Amino acid sequence: MSWVSELARPEIVALKPYEHAAWEPSLERLHANELPWRSISDETEAGLNRYPEPQPHELVQRLAELYGVSAPQLLVGRGSDEAIDLLVRAFCHAGMDSVLVCPPTFGMYSVAARIQGAGVISVPLRAERGFAVDESQLLERCSAGVKIVFLCSPNNPTGNLLEEQAILRIAKELAGRAVLVVDEAYVEFADSPGLSRHLQDFPHLALLRTLSKAHGLAGARCGALLGCPELIALLRKVIPPYAIPQLTVEAVLKQLEPAQVAIAREHIDLIRSERARLSAALQQNPGVTRVWNSDTNFVLAEFADPAAALSSAREARLLVRDVRSQPGLANALRITVGSVSQNDRLLQALK
Repeated sequence: MSWVSELARPEIVALKPYEHAAWEPSLERLHANELPWRSISDETEAGLNRYPEPQPHELVQRLAELYGVSAPQLLVGRGSDEAIDLLVRAFCHAGMDSVLVCPPTFGMYSVAARIQGAGVISVPLRAERGFAVDESQLLERCSAGVKIVFLCSPNNPTGNLLEEQAILRIAKELAGRAVLVVDEAYVEFADSPGLSRHLQDFPHLALLRTLSKAHGLAGARCGALLGCPELIALLRKVIPPYAIPQLTVEAVLKQLEPAQVAIAREHIDLIRSERARLSAALQQNPGVTRVWNSDTNFVLAEFADPAAALSSAREARLLVRDVRSQPGLANALRITVGSVSQNDRLLQALK
């Protein structure tokens, strides 16, 4: 029996997926109960009167090339949020199983677990070591009931890239015990190629990637789960058959053209440059008590008076994220790196 069959919910392993209408674009469609006419305002290539292709072949291929994996190793979803939800639903029995998270971190891991009725075990990151993962505590708390371990690298909201060798050591220890999910939503902004090259060595490792950040497509809602083909096949049973809207498919394919990818890389370089400038300027501000190192498109800063800083930013018509409710971040604000002019306005407001 495979590790997926052993760890996943048996009813999901045995599930017969919904049989969507056959996808044969060379033939005229009289088999899916669609209207034969487009709406007057419909300017899409395929037509919004037709259901989109399930797991669109061209989109899967292009994303696989972008992330350095094969097509059977990739599932397209509506941002990373959908992949998180699919994983929890596929592996966690309500009232029985748990996920393990390392706060302060992205809140959707815990939210998805609680919606499913799964437990949440927390192993805090070690702030005294730059928010590093606590390997020994994580492995000690990873009991038989823990089906998924979520790590975010670079982490949101702290901004730091987790040590790659620490992640791989954890992956080795979790083999056969749990799925290790590493959220790489911000990895394009870090000095790291990501972990996709390790997927062959760790079949139970899954990676979350998104076009929302580095490619400027947050509104398109398109992300990818990278993993072994067996895991992808399991989750394809659970994801809705027409998950990716045609508008998203066409918009994303245009943004994945070589010229657009080159522009995205230029934007990444500019964000990294502005991140360094913003961090340096904040460090010189007497009201800022600490600026944490960032490998993302945001900066985590601690303030002597965070409420006053929030108010000053709002007066400049700028919103920054209040993360003071998260463990270990009592005086912290998360600041997205904006345009040059936005960053200048913020720095002026915080003087």
